[in-house]
Amino acid sequence: MRTRTKSRPSTALHAARTTTAPGVLRAASLLCLILLSALLPATAAPVSGVRIKKVLPHYLDKQGKHTLSPSLLERDAYQAELRASPARRGGLQFDVLVGALPPGAELKLKLEARGSHDTSPTAVTLERTLVKQDRFHRWLKLTLTESDYTKLGNLVAWRVSLWQGDTMAAEQKSFLW
Repeated sequence: MRTRTKSRPSTALHAARTTTAPGVLRAASLLCLILLSALLPATAAPVSGVRIKKVLPHYLDKQGKHTLSPSLLERDAYQAELRASPARRGGLQFDVLVGALPPGAELKLKLEARGSHDTSPTAVTLERTLVKQDRFHRWLKLTLTESDYTKLGNLVAWRVSLWQGDTMAAEQKSFLW
């Protein structure tokens, strides 16, 4: 009877085979992860690729001004004065910083504000259709007039959203929304 003996490959060749296969697997799995991570943000992106970067709510005085001079320090000081004395307030203005707007798309900027009169909750909604000139201005303004502001009462929470048809493309909301 003949016995077979296993022939062992040389150790250098054996080491090359065992290290190359896991290395190739690691490289292939890394490539798959990179491709998946590149595809996922594209599917989770907003419809129009636009986003709302910042929203600044400002109280307005009876003359419709939110600051007395162009200085940011003066603006903040005047806003503190208006917060401290509600009788001097005459409205509310929301300055909205948006990213790049796609040309030709019908976009609508919508403000929803929640407020309160004593213990009863109130709500106000403003909408503004963006026109061609708005596409070149990054800061857009939504203003609550004195009558809307008195109807709202004290501002509690707000949400600003950008709509393309019936689909919300972007939103920014306050902490209490």
